[in-house]
Order: sequence, then structure tokens, then C-alpha cells
Amino acid sequence: MTALTVVLATVVSLAPSLLPREPSVQGALTGVTIVLALIARRLVLILRRHLTGRTPRPGSRELRLPVAVVGASAVLVAAATAHHRQNRLREAMSVPALDGRYWLDSLTVAVVVVGVSLALPRLARVLGRRRDAATAVAVVLGIGVATVSASSGEAVDTVSSPTTLSAGLSGGSGSAVAWKDLGREGQRFVSLPSEGSPIRIYVPLAAAPDPSARAGLAVDELRRAGAFRRAHLVVTVPTGSGWVDAAAVRGFEAQWGEDVALVAQQYSDRPSWATFVLDRRAAANEARTLVAALRAHLSTLPEQQRPALHVYGQSLGASGASAVFDGTDPEPCALFLAGPPAGVRTTHATVLANVSDPVVWWRPSLLWSPPELSHARADAPSPPWIPVVTFVHTTVDLLTSLAAAPGHGHRYGEDQARCTPAPG
Repeated sequence: MTALTVVLATVVSLAPSLLPREPSVQGALTGVTIVLALIARRLVLILRRHLTGRTPRPGSRELRLPVAVVGASAVLVAAATAHHRQNRLREAMSVPALDGRYWLDSLTVAVVVVGVSLALPRLARVLGRRRDAATAVAVVLGIGVATVSASSGEAVDTVSSPTTLSAGLSGGSGSAVAWKDLGREGQRFVSLPSEGSPIRIYVPLAAAPDPSARAGLAVDELRRAGAFRRAHLVVTVPTGSGWVDAAAVRGFEAQWGEDVALVAQQYSDRPSWATFVLDRRAAANEARTLVAALRAHLSTLPEQQRPALHVYGQSLGASGASAVFDGTDPEPCALFLAGPPAGVRTTHATVLANVSDPVVWWRPSLLWSPPELSHARADAPSPPWIPVVTFVHTTVDLLTSLAAAPGHGHRYGEDQARCTPAPG
């Protein structure tokens, strides 16, 4: 039974994914899946013994060889299928194809994860300390997540010297937010290369104690920078980490040039996937508060002098952006959504979503029902939905969604800022 458990876990770990995987990610997933399967099997045996009072007898020795042959064959078939599937994804995303080294590296990582995880309880007994099952599971998951996270990509934007910043940028001359207080994501946002005189206001999480105070600061910064004299004002709702996609910034500024100002207000500084899973409501609350403050200020201006208000969001930011229009339909080109999380639906919005984007797939109901992808563009082959298994693989893909090639996964281009409203 142990061999069958390992085989089944390995086959599950090789099921189709949305994105190409690094060998460290595949190996960590395989290793963690095997360990968790062995833990589950052990718990089932303990429960069975407790209920029946009998200890299961070991399997027949005569069956060991046939079981080993069948198991090895199943793993080889699963690996060959995974190899083919990965290369189809890589071809669609212009990524180099796999070679034999990939599977050797994956196997090495899997063996290390399994070996370390199984050695921990024995080490604990040697040291005279005891660990319960929950702690063992936490350690296993920690090893896997740490390995996967170490392989995940982050968007890298150039951060220039604060001495180059103009008065139209937070952290620049006259700004109420100092350069050092903007944080990494704020510094990236305001210092992106641009032609002309950009206006980009960024209010970091630590700038004020609550959303209302941060929104008030944002309005003051926009007024100081002269943003309300421009024809277009774009609220860019950040992702969970506070990141604003440089491609979207370039897209809006290419579309409207000197007639646009952008403002972003941070609501979290945790990794995007962690905020996405643990605290989705923060984005909606922050976006509503900022837009309400902006609308209140715009109402004090002569109607012919009010800039057009647009709201943009990517990932969890898309969830926050769409919440601004709860119960109402936005005007054409008033709402831009890129990579919206599953379940986010707003009519008359400009929506850009990749079928290979795990954010577009992931929701708890993915455990028992297939995703709804009618709004997504087919940028790569879409894997078949498998109950439970697809949910697990999509969750892993969330951790590496920004490591995809441009135009795939959770990486979108300047076209996310184009005004192409969907029919209502």
C-alpha cells in the first residue's frame, strides 16, 4: 500500500498545470504531495485500528513485483504526458523546451523534500521532543512553499534616484510623502521612465492610519500636483503587495499623454497571493474610500473642468476596482480590469484576462466545479479540469504567476489600458 500511495501522489503531482514550471517547483510539489499522502495513509490506518481493534497485515510478497512494475509504468506514463504538456505550454509562450536535465533536477528536489520531511519526526524523538501531526504537516508545507516561492518571479521596475523626480510625483519636490516613505512599490511606480511631465501620486500604507486618512492625503497630493486640471484621472488600484503594473502605467500615459494623472493607494504590503487568499476585502474598502473622496472633490469643481474619472485594477486590484461600481454599471472606459479574480464580473468594463492566468481560475469552488472562462483569451492550451487536483495545481501556479512570459499567466501588456469596453 505504501508503494501505491507514493505512485498515486506522484501521478497527481504531474497533472496538467496552467503555466510552465521550473524543476524546483515541480520537485517541491511532488515531494510535498508524497509526504502528505503518506501522512494521510498513516492517519487512516490509525483510525482503522482504533475502530476495529485490528492491525492491518502486510501485503503479499508475491504481489510486490507486479505492483512495482505497474506503479513504475504509471509514473513513466504520467511523466511522459507531463513532458508533452509542458512543451506545448512552452511553445505557446515562446519558452525553451524541456530536456532530460529538467526531470533529473525535479527528482532530486522531490527526494530531498521527502527525505527531510520523513527525517524530522525521528530527529524529534532523538532529541527527546514530540511533534504532533499538525506540526509535521506545517513543516512539510513550509518546505514546499519556501521552495516554490524562491522560484517565483517578481516584476522588476527600475527605481531611479529621488533627485530626478519632478513636482508631479509623490516623493518629489513639495510632496507630503517623502521618497523614503513610499516603500519599494511606491518608488517603482513614481520613477518609471516617461516622456513629458507625468503626474503619479502614490499613498503608501504607512502614510496614514486608515483608508479615509490615506484618501484625504491622496486628494491633497493630486491637488498640489495639478492633477485636477488634466482631462483624465486614473485610479490605479494596486495588487495585494502594493504593486502597480508598469505596462498599465505606460499604456495610460501613451493613450492620453499630458492629459492624464494617475493615483494609487496601498492597502496591503504582504505578498499579493497572501493578500489574495487571506484578505480580499481590503482592496474593495480602500478603492471605494479613495473614489468616494475623489468624487466628493470633483463635485466642487465646475462641471466643464472636471477630469474624466477612470478606475483600473489588476489581480486583487481588479476586485477592488470593480467594487467601486457595485450596484451600478460604469460608463464606457470608466473601468479597466486586468487578470480579474474568478467571480469578478462587471458589465461595460474593459476586461483583459489570459486563460493561462491562475488568478482568473482560482476560487474555492474550483475544488468541485470547472472554471468559467468565457471572458478569457486563449493565449495557451487550457488544461482539463480535474476535481480537487486542478485546485491544487492552480494554487501552486498562483505563487509563480508573475514568472510567466510577457502576455501570459498574470503578466499583461500595455493593451490592458486600451479603451475596449465589453458589450453589456
